[in-house]
Amino acid sequence: MPWSSKKYHKSIKPLWILAALSFAVFMACERAAEDVEGLTVLRYNEDQNITSLDPVFARNQANIWAVTQLFNGLVELDTALEIRPAIAHSWSVSDDGREYAFYLRDDVYFHDNACFPEGKGRRVVARDFVFSFSRLTDRSINSPGAWVMNQVARTGNNELHISAQNDTTLIIRLVEPFPPMLGLLSMQYCAVVPHEAITMYGRDFRRNPVGTGPFRFAYWKEGVKLVFRKNDHYFEFDGDQRLPYLDAVSITFIKDRQTAFLEFVKGNLELLTRVDPSYQDELLTPAGELQPGYREKLRMITMPFLNSEYLGMLLSDDRVAPDWPLRDQRVRQAINYGFDRQKMITFLRNNIGTPAYGGFVPVGMPGFTKNEGGYTYNPDKARQLLAEAGYPGGIGLPAIRLSTNQAYQDIAQYIQFELGRIGITIEIDVMPPATLREMMANAEAPFFRGSWIADYPDAENYLALFYSPNKSPAGPNYTHFEDETFDHFYEKARKQTNDSIRFALYHKMDSLIIDKAPKVFLYYDQSMRFVHNYVENMQNNALNHLVLKRVKINKNPG
Repeated sequence: MPWSSKKYHKSIKPLWILAALSFAVFMACERAAEDVEGLTVLRYNEDQNITSLDPVFARNQANIWAVTQLFNGLVELDTALEIRPAIAHSWSVSDDGREYAFYLRDDVYFHDNACFPEGKGRRVVARDFVFSFSRLTDRSINSPGAWVMNQVARTGNNELHISAQNDTTLIIRLVEPFPPMLGLLSMQYCAVVPHEAITMYGRDFRRNPVGTGPFRFAYWKEGVKLVFRKNDHYFEFDGDQRLPYLDAVSITFIKDRQTAFLEFVKGNLELLTRVDPSYQDELLTPAGELQPGYREKLRMITMPFLNSEYLGMLLSDDRVAPDWPLRDQRVRQAINYGFDRQKMITFLRNNIGTPAYGGFVPVGMPGFTKNEGGYTYNPDKARQLLAEAGYPGGIGLPAIRLSTNQAYQDIAQYIQFELGRIGITIEIDVMPPATLREMMANAEAPFFRGSWIADYPDAENYLALFYSPNKSPAGPNYTHFEDETFDHFYEKARKQTNDSIRFALYHKMDSLIIDKAPKVFLYYDQSMRFVHNYVENMQNNALNHLVLKRVKINKNPG
């Protein structure tokens, strides 16, 4: 049929009207979703962009915090990092440590959503976890959390050895015993999602999340505002009270931290989660306590954070010359002895954090309670080690370039000054964080500042960074450290189900890392949250999780 402009114009008019009406309805729905006037709302700012609300992409803290409000997994961690029931009310482990049986609650429902018949959320069953875990390892999705399922055995069809015996019983079979497995399953990567939502939304599930959590998705204008509303059918109770207490959670995306701080002080945000140098002294005393002027209206919540800050040194790679001075263990040890960690924490971080006097595994990790056995400030020892390495007073030692980002430039300059006093010349190369991460992963940064935040509460998560098969870019061994004794202990510990024996092996590995010094241990971090005094039940744990289901807003106490 020949094209007719007349016919085209006649047909487009009703389409235009339909589009306009649809847009009006859409905008009305957005305004309704965004409107939290008169509701009990907790508001916080996220200066880092949230890239997805799909749990398979819950890689960074910004994504994890948002996903935590929307989804649940089989198990979860409490404030003491103990494994607690979530959708699974109980579980059992076989005598050989290879088979886990999870017994699910029968009163957990997905959020109401158009992906379900009549828009009503259906009950979660064991098959949903089979689907969710298989999806996590789907190569077409390319989830950064696919590694979580590496411990799970495969069937003859190369599918995960995970099965639903019935609606409430899930069986997971491992390749070999792996005691941290429950901790892995507590990660948000392992949250349950409905196949109906994935079928309907596909890759756009990232902004159309359907979970089981205490809050449901309401509104998202990316880079501006994200709103969650209370899930009226959530399965958890506090006594007779169904959780959550809040009506809504509202997240803004103000990039400038100084501006966000001012919004918090004015009462436009209930929660402040980061202390930036631009207002650090305004908020905190040199001893790391809340300034007196803020104590009447604000409260500080702080605790150790399982995050080790360090400087890493590339040891065995063709891109590092054979005479690279940091190949020498004595030079690496000299750097570790050459600066005062306590002074660094006191003057640069207002006493936020703990000087790393132990090894790489931070104090607070189960089995690690003492901050000792590592390096303290000893400039005489540092000079002695330099002399033994053939660099008396630093003579003949070439300048060493340290790659860092702007947020840690002050620490880099402090270390530069301190090491210069013992004859070690440091040059600082400041670059964007993403560039630094890429260079670390590709072994292009011979000396770099890094940090490692625990994914789950087991020291194996830290020690994996020194296991030789984990060399980057395939794994997190950015220093390309190799040691047969370490590898032997690591492989033995991974299979050990006796906690006491496993912890003893962990300590042997950590001591070996201290001695070989592939990293310069800086400090163990500390999480800090500031809330207005009318915010109640704000909790935390050593993984710095944000759990809002029990939080209350009480502006009229008494």
